[in-house]
Amino acid sequence: MTVTAWTAAQVARKVIDNKDLFILDVRNADAFEDWKIDGHKFEYLNIPYFELLDGVEEILSKIPSDKEVLVVCAKEGSSIMVADMLSEAGLTVGYLEGGMKSWSMYLEPIKVGDLRDGGELYQFVRLGKGCLSYMAINGGEAAIIDAVRFTDVFTKFAEDKGVQIKHVFDTHLHADHISGGRHIAEKTGATYYLPPKDAEEVVFDYSPLEDGLTVNLGASEIEVGAMYSPGHTIGSTSFVIDGQYLLTGDILFIDSIGRPDLAGLAEDWVGDLRETLYSRYRTLAEDLIVLPAHFMIIEELNEDGTVSKRLGDLFAENHGLNVEDEEVFRSMVTDNLPPQPNAYQEIRHVNMGKITPDNDEQTEMEIGPNRCAVR
Repeated sequence: MTVTAWTAAQVARKVIDNKDLFILDVRNADAFEDWKIDGHKFEYLNIPYFELLDGVEEILSKIPSDKEVLVVCAKEGSSIMVADMLSEAGLTVGYLEGGMKSWSMYLEPIKVGDLRDGGELYQFVRLGKGCLSYMAINGGEAAIIDAVRFTDVFTKFAEDKGVQIKHVFDTHLHADHISGGRHIAEKTGATYYLPPKDAEEVVFDYSPLEDGLTVNLGASEIEVGAMYSPGHTIGSTSFVIDGQYLLTGDILFIDSIGRPDLAGLAEDWVGDLRETLYSRYRTLAEDLIVLPAHFMIIEELNEDGTVSKRLGDLFAENHGLNVEDEEVFRSMVTDNLPPQPNAYQEIRHVNMGKITPDNDEQTEMEIGPNRCAVR
């Protein structure tokens, strides 16, 4: 039978379109348990490839004949080997080109909605890492918020749309992924903005992203307004775009809230986190559509693959917004934190400009799931 190479983009469409897929993951059990390709209708079998070196006969009965089958490993080599053996046994299977490394890197741009006077807002969904980036377009100009390090994706998208990137923002100094923001600005001549309270150790020039800052997009003046919202970091800043969308960075997610400990200051910042979630955000219109910088679980995806929800619905449904007792809240976000992101200290130093690892080193730093949230 045949073996087909699947791209990360093809797998992403299976996730977004809610399709069936059977995944044979041949990484070690601990790697699989920590991080896998999530899909609403995906089924899984995890058998480390070294257990299959003598053949696949013992697992043939566990592999369905009525579903597409994809073999996955870390970098593709082991999955090709196993896929070839399954093919020789009479099965039609695919393998993930580039393995989980390629899955971690893939971005799927999805339109969120329209802005006034012909503008558009796009969400770039990094399914393998849970990162969410944004591009607002209007009047031939674009603004990017929380870009990941794959700068060509954003510059090519802007080129295809016929717009010039004028503004690039990071809502905070990221600790779980490497930002592409200042590199996009260097490539395009755009202005790069970073909250100054997060930028005390950076070694490059930036424009201060401060409370109340407003920039316009195009002649129709779609406002991208900044709002100071500390808690995940001391400089965390949210955006209200076009009076319709609230970009919350890593402060508020669909199913969780941001963690305050990635700079080692959880006890200091937990009060800021509560103030933002329970006071600052409560002054905003409940019809705003919340667009976070990350998602944590596949259930947070909407039917079209976007991650968003009305602010008023989150006030009613998100557990992190409904802890009345301040001490209980403090305990929740300081005593029960998930493991910290892989290489988060090194990632912070990259985003400060202090170290410049090569591409392979950056990939290794980012491997693994999103861990910016408290649930």
